[in-house]
Amino acid sequence: METLSTLNFPVIRGIQAGREYYVSMWSLRMLKQISIFDEQELPPELRAQRGLNRGRIPEIASYMLDNPKDYIFSAITASIDSHVSFEPLDESGKNSRLGMLRVPMDAKFIINDGQHRRAAILTALEQKPEMASETIAVVFFLDLGLARSQQMFADLNRYAIRPSRSLGVLYDHRDAKGKLAKLVVMKSEVFREIVEMAKNSLALRSSKLFTLSAFYTATAVLVEGIATGVLEDDADVARDFWEAVAKHFPAWSQIRDGKLAASEVREGYIHSHGIALQALGCAGNCLLKNGSSGWKSRLRNLEEIDWSRRNAKLWEGRALIGGKVTKATSNVILTTNVIKKALGIDLDENELRIEEAFSRSKHD
Repeated sequence: METLSTLNFPVIRGIQAGREYYVSMWSLRMLKQISIFDEQELPPELRAQRGLNRGRIPEIASYMLDNPKDYIFSAITASIDSHVSFEPLDESGKNSRLGMLRVPMDAKFIINDGQHRRAAILTALEQKPEMASETIAVVFFLDLGLARSQQMFADLNRYAIRPSRSLGVLYDHRDAKGKLAKLVVMKSEVFREIVEMAKNSLALRSSKLFTLSAFYTATAVLVEGIATGVLEDDADVARDFWEAVAKHFPAWSQIRDGKLAASEVREGYIHSHGIALQALGCAGNCLLKNGSSGWKSRLRNLEEIDWSRRNAKLWEGRALIGGKVTKATSNVILTTNVIKKALGIDLDENELRIEEAFSRSKHD
């Protein structure tokens, strides 16, 4: 029988590593109503969780508010610092794992995983209180002291590897720029075979030349300020540009056809790295914005650039630092400057400033 001295949750009981745990379904309203122990004032060595990063909360809350029909959150994991009792529906049989968890009113709940989700949900409910009746799964463990709680946090996060940016772009169907990049790759005879769709970096023997992450960035820069928002139309513009560019880098098509090893081209030439792709996108944006009907013929001048990594006089300090390719913002601009000069495009004020600083450093 329920009393005012206990909180009562319908749960499923499970066993992990010989210990009981419970899975419940909480309304989002309960995340606010149930008292969660706040560790923020304690020193790190006395906490069971990392400190709350309040900068993450608005982004997560916006995700929930912007996608009210298809947001998704994984379960919150919490420890209960109290003795509890579990009353099964049946003492034996298939319902013995279903029942009611009775928790003292003064019990402390400590979040082991999901504190940012909880904080973001509470923020979102302030703007959309009608979402309070929706639910989230909560997994309860019985707290066995600080050391055990800290170990739980370490174990829960031990193998939580963030997916590669390329894989994030590939699987994200909300990001308009990502949808554009994927469509261009899939429709392109050249890039479909030389863009790595899942990984952030290319293995030494990879047959691919660019990552989807790099192509995403370069295409986003290319269409900035000229995209119409009509996916198919924007994809046609971007594909037209990239395939026109590819004609002046025959090695790209030779890699696609299996006539050249991608690793050899990456090892030998700047044009086969993400920094060059982004720089080409920057320069291409200027060409397309100008609306010149002869922009394709101007791309021939790309062949006049010595793209060899051995050309340290040109590339060291621009695309290379100590002989290694770098993607720092200033290096992307310095690489873009080389392409713009070759194509007869004027540098903007920021590009001129960075170019002049680079020239001074060369003479110091």
